[in-house]
Amino acid sequence: MNRQSTALAEDARQDAYANTRPLRVLTLTPFYPSIANPVQGCFVSEPLQYTGSHCIQNQVIAVAPFYRPKPHACDSNTEISWAQYGCIPGNLGLASAGVFLSRTLHANIADAHRYKSIDLIHAHAALPCGHAAARLSAHLNIPFVVSVHGLDVFADNQSGKLLGKWTKQVATKVYESAARIICISERVRDRLPSNVQHKAAVVYNGADAHTFFPVAGPDQPATTVLSVGNLIPIKDHASLLRAFAALAAEFPTVKLEIIGEGPERENLIRLANQLGVRPRVQFLGRKSRKEVADAMRACSVFALPSRYEGLGCVYLEAMACGKPVVACRGQGIEEIVEHGNNGLLISPDNVAELTEILQRLLQSQLLRTRLGAAAQRTIVQRCTLEHQAAELANIYRECAA
Repeated sequence: MNRQSTALAEDARQDAYANTRPLRVLTLTPFYPSIANPVQGCFVSEPLQYTGSHCIQNQVIAVAPFYRPKPHACDSNTEISWAQYGCIPGNLGLASAGVFLSRTLHANIADAHRYKSIDLIHAHAALPCGHAAARLSAHLNIPFVVSVHGLDVFADNQSGKLLGKWTKQVATKVYESAARIICISERVRDRLPSNVQHKAAVVYNGADAHTFFPVAGPDQPATTVLSVGNLIPIKDHASLLRAFAALAAEFPTVKLEIIGEGPERENLIRLANQLGVRPRVQFLGRKSRKEVADAMRACSVFALPSRYEGLGCVYLEAMACGKPVVACRGQGIEEIVEHGNNGLLISPDNVAELTEILQRLLQSQLLRTRLGAAAQRTIVQRCTLEHQAAELANIYRECAA
């Protein structure tokens, strides 16, 4: 779509909403950017900047348990407040946390609803926010939708064997009472109970095409493999380090950059030392959105061999920057990445396959350019924040009608 067509479409949308009452949506979320961590929950906050053009008025209550420091909101055009709630600490309290949260929020939300009607509550994750939204919905007669952002749809993996059955029961009741269930991929939707899948809608996360975009320039030799993700076992940075080490002699000028923080950092540094590649591996820690985008534009290849991924925003963002991405089969990103067309897929936990794929990419500028260009087209055509916001707005209006 060219700029003139885009402008005409925007004018038509604005005309359609000119005489429409704004829809007031209250977002409840445990994930949201704060001064202490401005990148946490960007997948929740960023689409809200675009729903306004669809006549949606957003209010956000971001929540945190009492035993964590109360975060302070980043500057935002969205009305945002943080609320702390009492609960039993840790996984032991996960199944009951929604009860405590709803009691904490009830009076303020009831007052706000009386002052200016709230049309819909959008809860992020079934526990605790979905559970709280279900209770508030029943008491205040406000419909709610719940987003599912990962493959652990019942939080039973998170809560462990002893408590998993309880959290699954509570999460299932949340899904049964929600007006719609918003899943970030078909892979996530398939994990929901069969009796609620009819009300589930897939809305892929969008990339911010104004922050993540390619830069034209002459072809360059491969210099950097980039990975972005929390340093936790399921992201499998260890396999990436082993694959990089296997190619170190063949590509002596290529470095590996890893952006992210997490409990695996020291283990990964130790592994890099054992493999003899520590001088060529940079552990960059947490970076701002702009710094991540700059790193993606500067890299030659983006690789994250995560074995448990509902979708993965970082893949979309690297693709938006025109970079070839390497991801794992069997994850949500497989619905976006078409192997050999706009990216490459490997089997999870397969160092040999990852090594071979990286070798092909580092050897061939032509392959990197072709895959990167197709990747960027994919994002522009179907996976921007504008696409995501439009789909969310449609669901909101349908459920609030």
